[in-house]
Amino acid sequence: MAIIAKARAMRKTMSPPEARLWVALRRLRAQGFHFRRQHPLRGYYLDFVCIDRRLIVEVDGSSHENRGEWDRRRDAALAGEGFVTLRYDNASVRDNLDGVIGHLLERLRAAVPTRPLRGHPPPEGEGEADG
Repeated sequence: MAIIAKARAMRKTMSPPEARLWVALRRLRAQGFHFRRQHPLRGYYLDFVCIDRRLIVEVDGSSHENRGEWDRRRDAALAGEGFVTLRYDNASVRDNLDGVIGHLLERLRAAVPTRPLRGHPPPEGEGEADG
């Protein structure tokens, strides 16, 4: 299956906690934080990612119970690309969504954007030292 087709199929079969978190993450767009879901990157499919802040959000359910080492290798590989991975278990998303979103907002605000959230690039020559 092609990468994009697989990502699209995964978007249609999100778990209930993933779907619940997705609704909350979409609301963060009004604050300038844009998330993608089931985004393919370097051979991995990320549950959610804010590219501008290099922040990955994973919702870990029963499928992750015996994948600790695999998850650590994956997180390390993506950290090498400058990404930070935050993991929340299904119960946290289900029972404490406000706490999860609060924690995410703290991390999003603390992260340095990799590009402006809005607007055009600076005018040519801006920031260059006078010679």
